[in-house]
Formats: sequence, structure tokens, C-alpha cells
Amino acid sequence: MRLILHGQQAYGKSVLEAILDKGVDEVVAVYCAPDKEGRPLDPIKEFAVEKGLPVYQPESYKNPAVWEQMASHEADLCVMAYVLLFVPEEALNVPKYGSIQYHPSLLPWHKGPSSINWPIIMGKKRTGLSIFWPDNGLDTGPILLQKEVEIEADDTLGSVYFNKLYPLGVEAMMESIELVRNGTAPRAVQDPEAGSYEGWCRKDDVQIDWNKPVDEVYNRIRGANPQPGAWTTFNGAEFKIFDSRKAEGNGEPGSVLAVDEAGILVATLDAAIRIMKVRADAGKLAAAEYASAAGIEPGSALGT
Repeated sequence: MRLILHGQQAYGKSVLEAILDKGVDEVVAVYCAPDKEGRPLDPIKEFAVEKGLPVYQPESYKNPAVWEQMASHEADLCVMAYVLLFVPEEALNVPKYGSIQYHPSLLPWHKGPSSINWPIIMGKKRTGLSIFWPDNGLDTGPILLQKEVEIEADDTLGSVYFNKLYPLGVEAMMESIELVRNGTAPRAVQDPEAGSYEGWCRKDDVQIDWNKPVDEVYNRIRGANPQPGAWTTFNGAEFKIFDSRKAEGNGEPGSVLAVDEAGILVATLDAAIRIMKVRADAGKLAAAEYASAAGIEPGSALGT
């Protein structure tokens, strides 16, 4: 088939690499986000230019001129690998077989832009990815295929994405392209009343409330690691918590029970969290180092 590859960043580049390595289909155009002044070039753009592929970077896909440009490629399928801009059906339906898109959740659950964060924060044990046929809704189009993964007890946003959903997503995209090529790609319509939608996981969503049970606190930390970073305060100064573990301990919620080379041990409602790595004004550093610099010691209160 003749393919348009629409994507960005490392995942988009990996899908493009996989298509080229397989050598079955022809990539006739690469679409990616516009360049940002003062920022490095998108990896997918760099790779596409290196391979001599034509690159297009529209500011918007609501422009009829962009639809005409896409039509000029005479593509059979558009493969959307990590796309943040809204693409209307007028553009989606330009290729002969339309467009397919990657979404890192088991649709219809966790539609929306932070679909990896929220299942972890909510304490779910499984998540996955969906390749679907996008429409004018937000992650509402018919499903082509899905893959499940386990959210293990100490998984973070980073580990679920980079170790599981990223590589599996590249494989799923290749499988989906083959199904479309063979004329056997499903279109399982989503129930509009089922599932959930969550917006961006932002700073205000991941402030730590030490009065909550340890599982809830821990899920919030790992679901925001590395972005946007769960956070708390000490004497009015904010710092983000990254690597951490649940631990034994009891005391007034938010009170520091111990500070040692292993980190900062902090009481929750029913147990404790051992903070091992943080980010503050000085950058990312070991929790023990931050505690020494900030004056955090046993008996100190976090969230103050």
C-alpha cells in the first residue's frame, strides 16, 4: 500500500522505522508537528529527511488546502502514530482506506490525552492499547485491534509506557497495517455510553494528600512519574517525588519518620512512603541529599 505516516517524537519515528524495515508498503509522505523555535527537531522529521521522504508540517488539519495536499499523495492509508492535533474526518478520509490511530488505553476506557496516567492513579491492574479508526470524536472511532498489559505493583507511568505500551504499540501498528492490506481489518463500534474520558493529568491533580491511605498516595506518585510529577511541600517550598516505595511505619500523616541513605520515610493515613528520588530547584537528586539541603529530619512535617 501507499502510506501516509502521521506522527511525532520517538514513537512516531519507531513506527516509521518499522514500516521501512519491513519493506512491504511505500511511505509516500510524513506529516508531523510544526517545528518549535529554540527546540530540537522532532526525531521523526530528522529520520524522514535522512531517508529522503517528503515531510509536511501543517499548523492545522482543518484547512481544505491541507486536504488537497494529502489527496495529492494518492495514499491507501494514513497511519497515525502519536498525534496531538485534532484531525477532522475530511482529512482522515482522504486515503482510500481512511486512517488508523494508536491510543494507549483499552478503549472505550480512558479516552483522552493522559490515558496512561489515570489507570495507574486509579489503582487498576491492567491497561493496554487500541488501534482504532478515528472520527470527529475524542478517541471514539471503531476499534481495529487491542492488546492488554499488566500494571504491576511498582510500575510507573514511565515503565508502563516505555517497557510495555511503546514496543507493543509498534508491533500492533504493523499488525494493523497488515490487516488493512489483507482486507480483514475489523471495525468494532464503541458503545458511546461505555468507558470513560479523562483530561490532561496536570499539576493540580497530583498534589499529595498525606491523609490518604498508602495505596492511594503511592498510586498517585507512580502514575505521575515522570510526568507531571507528584508533589508536596516543606515549609512552603514545593518538590516533586519520583522513585518511591510503600513501607511499614505509622505516625501523624505527613510526618517524617526517618531520614537515611535509603531516603525519606513519610507517614500516610495507614502506613508509610519511602521517598527515594525528588526534583526541586536544584534539579533531580536523591531524597537523602535533598533532605540534608532542605533541613528535613525526623519529626518534620511535609505538606506544610
